[in-house]
Amino acid sequence: MAQKIRFVNASKSEFFPVLKKRMDQYFEGSNRSRNANGLMVFKIVFYLTGLIGSWSALIFAPLPVWGTYIAWGSMGLFAAFIGLGICHDAIHGSLFKSKQLNRAFSFLFNIVGANDYIWDIMHNKIHHTYTNIEGVDEDLKSAPFLRLSPHMKRKPIHRFQHWIAVPAYGLASLSWVFLKDFVKFSKKSIGIWPTPKHPRSAWIRLFVGKAIYYTLFIVMPAIFVAAPWYHIVLGFLFMHYLEGMTLAVIFMMAHVVEETHFPIPDEAGKIHQSWAAHQLYTTANFATGSAATSFFCGGLNFQVEHHLFPNVCHVHFPAMAKIVKATAAEYNLPYYDNHSLASAFQSHIRLLKKLGNSDEGFGNIGIEKSKAA
Repeated sequence: MAQKIRFVNASKSEFFPVLKKRMDQYFEGSNRSRNANGLMVFKIVFYLTGLIGSWSALIFAPLPVWGTYIAWGSMGLFAAFIGLGICHDAIHGSLFKSKQLNRAFSFLFNIVGANDYIWDIMHNKIHHTYTNIEGVDEDLKSAPFLRLSPHMKRKPIHRFQHWIAVPAYGLASLSWVFLKDFVKFSKKSIGIWPTPKHPRSAWIRLFVGKAIYYTLFIVMPAIFVAAPWYHIVLGFLFMHYLEGMTLAVIFMMAHVVEETHFPIPDEAGKIHQSWAAHQLYTTANFATGSAATSFFCGGLNFQVEHHLFPNVCHVHFPAMAKIVKATAAEYNLPYYDNHSLASAFQSHIRLLKKLGNSDEGFGNIGIEKSKAA
């Protein structure tokens, strides 16, 4: 989709200006920073300690073979938690007030396998603007053999996608580490975002980050882990399976579920609703009552709040959610929220099955026009 897409707030809705004003009043009235607080600092220390401890145990401790698999699996989970809970906020610029600190913590993304520069373009610039717009949103392209939107062409293999999706999600981080970043760097555009010339600093971060990653997670285990080579290979794959599945499932439960919409622009490239309303139609929360879910998935169970306010650290989302939900109801806009991880996951699987077996019955896929939008 080469045409430029614009969001047209024809009704001149005051939803987002009012919401921003109320959010400003909340932070200023409570004298709270929009960035990391004490809880966030604890999470940073916890995540990093978990990854470093697991890696150190694998490399330096005399573990039995079964113990190495526990260490590999723990590294995969903590790598996912770091990506979700630290790097995601840092790349958005919401972790700290300091740009230098955010940039430094963004580099951790490279240490757990993915390039922060490419992520910034694909996620921050494209996905956060054109959420769930087929042909544009890079997240809908993340698994090319799956039909994640009603606007994608349905193929015979899609009939089985609700069975193969979750196992396939485990390949997501492997793709990032060995293929995806290099492919994206080689192109003159990333999706609709032109990248005719990447800055030198981006190239440096790419190669330095990959070198560090390959050294820490491939070379050093091959040298120091006292286990047959095939157990090291299987352990590495196990680590990535847990990491990739965790990352993919969390992002899918936020956008590819039964409630969310998949709007398309008209012939002039217009989406007939405001950008903020678009985010509400295309995004869903899940398990917002679970403190454990919020802790381990970086607050991305409050995906609605994150999409509306990506410049705010995720530890503030539970308090913000009450304001967003009330304001959305006031302006007759949706606020999708699956009450548990299980209900969100089941909704995702049901939608995959429906997308794989039918082209009909998707009543919410067109150009959404809300008089309140």
